[in-house]
Amino acid sequence: MISSRAQDSFERIFFRAAQSRLTVQADDACVVSPARHVWESDAADAEVVVLTISSVVFRLLLVLHFEDDEATRAYFMRDGAQGALREAFVETGNLCCGAVNQDLLRHFPDLGMSTPYVLSAHCVSHLEDLKPDYRASYTVSINASVQLGATVCVFTSAPLDFVADTEAVEESGGELELF
Repeated sequence: MISSRAQDSFERIFFRAAQSRLTVQADDACVVSPARHVWESDAADAEVVVLTISSVVFRLLLVLHFEDDEATRAYFMRDGAQGALREAFVETGNLCCGAVNQDLLRHFPDLGMSTPYVLSAHCVSHLEDLKPDYRASYTVSINASVQLGATVCVFTSAPLDFVADTEAVEESGGELELF
């Protein structure tokens, strides 16, 4: 069971991470809003980036949905960057998940974060089969031109209750954490 305070905390932590790490420039406008549905794509080759944060008490699954369209490619592949959008977005997703991890470390000192992996977007329809204790989907709009989706699922092994303080500002230069 996840308390309503913990659910609210997961949401605030995700909003903060998305707004600070899914954007390329610090002054880019990033609006995160709850979605009424789990993000799914009609594109046959659509993919999602999946990241996991695990503790003794819970496992958080962050699924980031992106389309390989002109607006998304132009935003994440700025300045003539070479390579695939997939690699650029995997790195961006990893930064976002790392920010979630940093905020959660204040409450859970035993966290581990997975290496990001990419799956077909069609697997998203099966998230409910995993029976998460908490699931929320969001629409992320960057500069009103790039549309991303995000799904946060939390699975617990014990009752979970905490209140995150997302008002504290911590500057991070993207240090590498060693485990």
